[in-house]
Amino acid sequence: MTFIDYLIIILYFVLSFSIAIIYSKRAGKDTSEFFLSGRNLPWYLAGLSMVATTFAADTPLAVTELVAKNGVSGNWLWWNFVFGGLLTVFFFAKLWRRAGIMTEVEFAEIRYSGKPARFLRGFRALYLGLFMNVIIMGWVNKAMVSVLVGIFNLPEESVFIYVLIAMTIVAIYSALSGLWGVVITDAVQFIIAMTGCIILAIYVVNSPQVGGISGMKNQLPDFVFDFFPRISSNNASFGNVLALTPTMFLAYIGLQWWASWYPGAEPGGGGYVAQRMMSAKNEKHSLLATLFFQIAHYALRPWPWILVGLGALIIYPEISSVNPKMGYIYAIRDFLPAGLKGLLVAAFFAAYMSTIATQL
Repeated sequence: MTFIDYLIIILYFVLSFSIAIIYSKRAGKDTSEFFLSGRNLPWYLAGLSMVATTFAADTPLAVTELVAKNGVSGNWLWWNFVFGGLLTVFFFAKLWRRAGIMTEVEFAEIRYSGKPARFLRGFRALYLGLFMNVIIMGWVNKAMVSVLVGIFNLPEESVFIYVLIAMTIVAIYSALSGLWGVVITDAVQFIIAMTGCIILAIYVVNSPQVGGISGMKNQLPDFVFDFFPRISSNNASFGNVLALTPTMFLAYIGLQWWASWYPGAEPGGGGYVAQRMMSAKNEKHSLLATLFFQIAHYALRPWPWILVGLGALIIYPEISSVNPKMGYIYAIRDFLPAGLKGLLVAAFFAAYMSTIATQL
């Protein structure tokens, strides 16, 4: 890391905090402005905020690990959530906006009544607002620590302090700026993060060790590039490719896609996705924002990470079976020149902060 790298990281933090200050007056008008941006978000900002929030510091590392274990098809462990996402787009996005509510808990109050409704609201507040929030922030913080340890080669104890400082900054700008500030910051952070990830993918794929896409195909077994998992009664018959038994396949098709719960992928909508839908200008903007989110989240965003993950299998074969997620971090450390390395570190801070801001 050089002076220019550290300067880029500092400028990123200055930019994020400046946005919070700019939008602080607007957020102070009323509770609707603070929590729902006055229900005036255009679809592209609401959609970008959804995508940015689901891009945390751990996301590229998780995708790299899936690719190392099961090839490209390993991503179907989370790609399968797209079916529930499409259900949200075409059946529920307009309804969330039409309901005119301010929070997801308020929906439970309108839909149900009596003691069961009070129990449901209390349970969701504790389970999602406290328990799940703590778990999500915990694994995102752990991933950010891993990134900084791998790049800067610092002890975890000192890195934890830097992550705590970043989390404090997030808490301050979230409290100051409300949803408008969070959404604008999300959009800026997402652009920075994806720019850095695309640049890293270009450097890794075109490195002498990998030799471009053709070199990648020559050095890796064919099953690594399989897009779909295979259906087989014998999971081990296809090397390390993701293989489902017929029973597992039927479970996914018949049950898992609509009954599963994962942050940002709740069938029907919920959490921060629902908040963005409720904040949209109108029902059309709510639908378009959610549709954009599904396309960007599942079809566009993962491919730079997948390419780096495939390249890491070639460049760092010694860690592919031990700690494969570190391949992404080592690629940042080993392949990016001065300036771009700082951009990638800023990109990881951007991914980290966009997720933490929403969870807070």
